[in-house]
Amino acid sequence: MTQFIKDYVSSCQQCSRNKNIHHKNFGLLKPPILNGPWICLSMYFMTQLPLSNSFDSILVIVDRFSKMAVFIPIMSSITSLDLAHLFIKNIFSKHRLPLCIVSDRGSLLVSSFWNNLFQQLKTLRDLSTAYHPETDGQTERVNQLLEQYLQMYGSPFFTVYGRDPQFDSVHITQDTPAGNISTKIQSVQQDFKRELEVAINQFKRYEDKSRASPPVFNPGDMVWLSSKNIKSSRRTKKLSERWLGPFPILKKVSTHSYHLKLPSQWKSIHPVFHISLLEPVKTSTIPNWHQEPPPPTIIEEEEEWEVSQMMDSKLKRRRLWYLVK
Repeated sequence: MTQFIKDYVSSCQQCSRNKNIHHKNFGLLKPPILNGPWICLSMYFMTQLPLSNSFDSILVIVDRFSKMAVFIPIMSSITSLDLAHLFIKNIFSKHRLPLCIVSDRGSLLVSSFWNNLFQQLKTLRDLSTAYHPETDGQTERVNQLLEQYLQMYGSPFFTVYGRDPQFDSVHITQDTPAGNISTKIQSVQQDFKRELEVAINQFKRYEDKSRASPPVFNPGDMVWLSSKNIKSSRRTKKLSERWLGPFPILKKVSTHSYHLKLPSQWKSIHPVFHISLLEPVKTSTIPNWHQEPPPPTIIEEEEEWEVSQMMDSKLKRRRLWYLVK
């Protein structure tokens, strides 16, 4: 009887939708390995700002190695072509062509032109997974990390160029051999890389204490999707279902991200989710146990059912009504 009750409760879909999960969050931290400045970048759009000099947004680009940040004023209506020109003018012309770009998943970055541009430049565009901003946490934590690195070693400018910026008007006439400058820059960056690896490893050990090794899902597996980042028609989130679905997995995008088959009505939600927002569906071994179909999806405060068959129709008060299954 005890095993029967455990099986019934663990596989009950109504229970799974509304109960909290008490295990640690899935997904151990996987910080990137950085070998030098301006190899891997982060991009973030600060929008809905007060209008200033005809600009209402800021494009933030951060070097994930040195934490050097570039802030470019833009309009929220900027096209992907204009964005590409700004990137070439402010980043490519001054530094180098990056090998990796991590960004928030905005409409600009998924446009066909942006994809074609990076394909021609042979640059990997590593988009953050939906509702998991940790991938692009470098950009959002620039101010916090900048203060830490200033205390630990030196400024982003010193890390990239091997010297501090000159603010006075005194002209330096002493010639420095190019080889000495190159050697100094390499030495500075190697020292910074070692310090950065120590800081990242310490942060990983701390974060992994509250995380668990993620389960491995295969295409076709059914999972629950956390509702904490999906808007509900209810006035309070406390009364909303905690888990939505179940939904089938279409493919594995990365070690910590999966592509789900979402309802066709969820057009505004990107179907790739981090493992921390997923929970495996437990199947029941109880014979002949039929569970009720999932509740309807709430879209714009209206219930929408998936129609499998149209049975009949009739004209009533000059309106056509349908009988569906």
